[in-house]
Amino acid sequence: MTRGRALFKGTAGADRAGGYVLVWMSSNLRADGASFRVLRDAGSVPEDARGAIVALGNFDGVHLGHQRLVATVREAAARSGRPSAILTFDPHPAAFFAPEQTRFRLTPDGAKFKILAALGLDLAYVLRFDSALARTSAAEFVSAIVGRRLGAAGLVVGPDFHFGRGREGTPEMLAHLAEREGLACTVAEPVQMDGAQISSSRIRSALAEGDAAAANRWLGYRWFVEGEVVHGAKRGRDLGYPTANVALDPGCGLRHGIYAVRVAIAPGEIRDGVASFGRRPTFDDGAPLLEINLLDFSGDLYDRRIECEFVAWIRGEERFESVDALIVRMDGDAAEARAALREPAGPVSRIG
Repeated sequence: MTRGRALFKGTAGADRAGGYVLVWMSSNLRADGASFRVLRDAGSVPEDARGAIVALGNFDGVHLGHQRLVATVREAAARSGRPSAILTFDPHPAAFFAPEQTRFRLTPDGAKFKILAALGLDLAYVLRFDSALARTSAAEFVSAIVGRRLGAAGLVVGPDFHFGRGREGTPEMLAHLAEREGLACTVAEPVQMDGAQISSSRIRSALAEGDAAAANRWLGYRWFVEGEVVHGAKRGRDLGYPTANVALDPGCGLRHGIYAVRVAIAPGEIRDGVASFGRRPTFDDGAPLLEINLLDFSGDLYDRRIECEFVAWIRGEERFESVDALIVRMDGDAAEARAALREPAGPVSRIG
C-alpha cells in the first residue's frame, strides 16, 4: 500500500456471470465535452469500461476530500492510459440498514454525477446495495466485484474507507487483498480545513446550523439543490415578493431560515435571489418548502426545473405579528442578499 501515489498494475481476471454486474444507464458531458457514463446494476460491463482506475466510496457531497480521490484517480489513469472511475452505492449503506431513518443527502444522484462529470471523470459504477451485497465478505468484494466484474486496474480510497460484511474491510486490508488480485492500492491523505478533517457528516452539520459559508468552503463549491417549480399559496406576489417554490427531499437537514442564493433557471441563465426554507410560521406552519424570490426578475417559472445554490445565511425563520412587519423584514432580507451576492470571492459555482 502507498499513500498519495501508486504505480498501477494490469487488470485482474476476465468478467464472469453473476450478481453484481453493471450496465450503462445514462450519459452526461464532462467539462471538456467528453462523455461521462454512469453504469448501474444489471447486464455486463462494456469492454471499454473495463480496466479503469477506480476510487471507492459513497461520495455524498463530492467534497474536497472526495475531490482529492478523484484527482488521484485521474492522474493514475492518465499515466497508464486507462479510464478513470468511481464505484459507489445506491442506496447509501446507512439507508439500507436503517430505512426508517431519514437521511440528509448532500448530493442526490443527479447532482453528484453532474459534479463528477465536471471534475473530468470518465465513469461512475453504481452498485445496488442490497442484502446480498451486505453479506459479501471484504475478500469476495475485491475479487468478485472489483476484480472480475469491473476488471479494475487499480484502486484509490480515503483513509476512513470500510467495506464488506460488517464493515470488516479497512484500507490496510484492501491493500492486501488488492495485491493478491494483482492490483495496486493508493490511500489518499485526508483533507484538513478549519482545524479538522473534511467529511460529509461535518458538512451536514454545518448546513443544519445554517452555516452555508463553512459548508461551501469544505465542499469546494457552493452547495446546491435541484427541483421543479411547483404551485404554492401565491402569497408572495401579494407581498411584493413572488416566489418560485421547490419541495426539497423530506430528509433535507438544512436549517430553516433566509439565505442569499443564486439560481439557474435555464442553461447559462443565472439569477440572484433571496430564499426562505421553512414552514412559514406567520401563515400556516406547514410542510417545509423552499421559496425563492429572484431579484429583478419577472416571468413564469412553473413546472421548470431549476438549480439553487446557497451563498450566505441571512437570518433564522421567524413568526411576525403582522403582514406589514413581515414585508419590512423581507425588504431588509433582499437588501442583505444583494450585499452578500456582490462579494466576488468564494467557492466555485456548479449550477447553470
